[in-house]
Amino acid sequence: MATRHQARMAVVSLLYAYDLGNQSIADFSDEILEEKKIRNKQRDFALDLFKGVTEHLGAVDEAIVKHLKDWDFERLGSIERATLRLGAYEIMFGELDSAVVINEAIEITKAFGTEQSPKFINGVLDAIAKDK
Repeated sequence: MATRHQARMAVVSLLYAYDLGNQSIADFSDEILEEKKIRNKQRDFALDLFKGVTEHLGAVDEAIVKHLKDWDFERLGSIERATLRLGAYEIMFGELDSAVVINEAIEITKAFGTEQSPKFINGVLDAIAKDK
């Protein structure tokens, strides 16, 4: 059975595709999650996260932009942007403690991002959590 961490990694992949202009990715999200063996409760969890991020994208992006220091939102890497969106959404609208959300985002970034990405993700999400 997949873990919530694996489900979040799959959501980052979906958000990455979404960010690259594939807004129809939502139509194929079930198949993509099945391919990644994300099933049952974890599938529902992943779909809820993906849907939540895309439905609240304006507010999520606004919170991220507010805390970017000397960075242009459009210049962010797509993986970093997807990870920030998921983390910001969970901090702003989720039930989990912010520290858990930030830790998950850092771990995802270590798997997908650059060497500098975890520190950057931590700083932005921590600032968003302090605003909450």
